[in-house]
Amino acid sequence: MTSTKKPHTTESHPNKAIRILVVEDHSLIRQGIVAMLQLQNDFTVVAEAEDGQAAIEQYQTHQPDITLMDLRMPRLEGVDAISQIRARDADAKILILTTYDTDEEIYRGLQAGARGYLLKDTDFDGLVTAVHTVYAGKRYLPQNVAAKLLEQMDREELTDREREVLNLILSGSNTATMATALHISEGTVKFHINNIFQKFGVNDRTQAVIEALRRGIIRL
Repeated sequence: MTSTKKPHTTESHPNKAIRILVVEDHSLIRQGIVAMLQLQNDFTVVAEAEDGQAAIEQYQTHQPDITLMDLRMPRLEGVDAISQIRARDADAKILILTTYDTDEEIYRGLQAGARGYLLKDTDFDGLVTAVHTVYAGKRYLPQNVAAKLLEQMDREELTDREREVLNLILSGSNTATMATALHISEGTVKFHINNIFQKFGVNDRTQAVIEALRRGIIRL
């Protein structure tokens, strides 16, 4: 649902204020972010959105300079919203602002087209620096986030089939049930499971699920 709040005006800001769209599903957190941003003389919040679908609509309406995007939201999640906005506007400058710092979340967000990744526990100066950096056409990645991204890139990615098998492992399916569900032989299922073990560096299904959860590949 599109936010019912009226867009903020730029009357108290300079003519070249950076126009920002804030996308966050928790109302109190969103209001806090907006209030902080409005303290900065060269920032103005032109719109707010409470989910990914509203973010796309608000982006099309207001064409902000910078979009601050949360990741996990109702209706449409952040990564999907980023992909759709970037498909419509290849020059869109989107900065992820989230509490999630799992390897997979970082990788997927940047792969979708975000220009930076910022955690919500950052201080205000860090947020200001991130917005200015992305607005200038550069990428912004805090050191700890960059390290996680490099770690993710160094690993072998799971294939689509391996992800399907992994989700079936999470659901508690045995080998025979997986074979039936995926229309493949039990031997092929075991082949995929062994590949998952090797890529994760684990020895059993429980460890594989724990590692997948840690990386953010699957969720409970």
